Amino acid sequence: MKLSDFDYHLPEGAIAQQPLAERDASRLLLVDRSTGRWEDCVFRELPALVRGDELIVLNNARVLPARLFGRRRGIHAEPAARRGRARREHLKASIEALLVRRLSAGAGEEVWEALVRPGRKVGIGEVLTFGEGELEAEVLARGDYGLRTLRFRFAGDFREVVNQLGHVPLPPYIRRADEPGDRERYQTVFARREGAVAAPTAGLHFTAEILEALRRRGCEVAEITLEVSYGTFQPIHSETVERHVMHAESYEIPAEAAAAVERARAEGRAVLAVGTTVVRALEDCASRRGSVVAGRFEARLFLYPGYTFRVVEQLLTNFHLPRSSLLLLVCAFAGREHVLAAYEHAVGENYRFYSYGDCMLIR
Repeated sequence: MKLSDFDYHLPEGAIAQQPLAERDASRLLLVDRSTGRWEDCVFRELPALVRGDELIVLNNARVLPARLFGRRRGIHAEPAARRGRARREHLKASIEALLVRRLSAGAGEEVWEALVRPGRKVGIGEVLTFGEGELEAEVLARGDYGLRTLRFRFAGDFREVVNQLGHVPLPPYIRRADEPGDRERYQTVFARREGAVAAPTAGLHFTAEILEALRRRGCEVAEITLEVSYGTFQPIHSETVERHVMHAESYEIPAEAAAAVERARAEGRAVLAVGTTVVRALEDCASRRGSVVAGRFEARLFLYPGYTFRVVEQLLTNFHLPRSSLLLLVCAFAGREHVLAAYEHAVGENYRFYSYGDCMLIR
C-alpha cells in the first residue's frame, strides 16, 4: 500500500492557529460511512445527532507542559581534558527537549524518551540543565530523528517541576509560541490523568453542558487513559505503508470502562470513540486479548486500511495531517475514498483543520 495514496492538498490558511472562543462552536462534518454522504453541522448539535443509546468513550489524559528549554552542560563520557573544553564551548548552548514517553520513575529521578533539538551533536553522557538548575537530564541513549533517552534528576515532585518550567507542547503546524490561555484550552474539560504530551484533540470540543445533554439523551459515558505520545504523531518515513512501525503508547482501561464496553457490545449498542487515541487503545486491547479488559498496557497496533475493527462503531475525530498514521486510521475505519472526499469537501467549505480545528463524526 502506497503512502502517496493518502495525500491531499490543504491551503496553509486552513490550519487553525487559535482555538475558538467557545469550545462547542466548532463545525462538525457528519459522515455516513455506508453511503459516503455528509452533512454540515455544528458540534453543539451532537446530542441530537446520536441515536441515544451509544457508549461514548473519552480519553481523560491531561497534557503536561512537556516542552522544556535549557542548556547543554557537559559531556561526562569523555576524558577529563576534553570534557573541560566541551563544557566551556557548550555552556551557553540552547536546547529544546520535548518529553515523549515516560519509561520509569523513582525517588528523585525519572527516565523519559524525548525529542531533542538540535539533537545531532547531543551525545550519550551529556547533561542538559533546565531553569536555574531545578532540573537536569543525562543522555542515556540515542535514537533516530532526534529521539533521546533522558534520565531526569530533580528535588520534589517531577510533575510540579515540569509544570513550573515547561511550555504547552503545541504541534509544529501551530506557528506561534504558546500563550497562557493554551494551558486551559489545550486540555479537555474532562482531563484528569496527567502524563500526555499532546491533547486528545477530538475531546477539545466538549463542554460540561454537552456531556450532560448526551447523558440526558440516553448515552452512557466511560473514560480511559491513553498517554498521547510520539507514537500518535510519528511521521511515516517509508513509502510502503506496511513497513511503518508504530511507537508504543501506554494506556489504562479501568474495570468500570471495560465492563461498560463489553456490556454495550453484548446489548448491541454502538461504541462511539472520541478520538483516534481511544480507537487505538480499545482496538489494541481487543485484538490482543479477544475483548476489552481492565489493566495497563502498551499500544503498538498500527491501524491502516484492511484492518477489521472489533469494538469501535462510531468515531468523532478532528481532521489529520496528510500521509499520517492518524489519517490512515480514519481511512481504515470509513474507507479511503469516502474519507478523502469528505476532506476535499471540508477544504472547500473552509473548515478549520488539525488540533484547534473542527471535527467530523463518522457513523
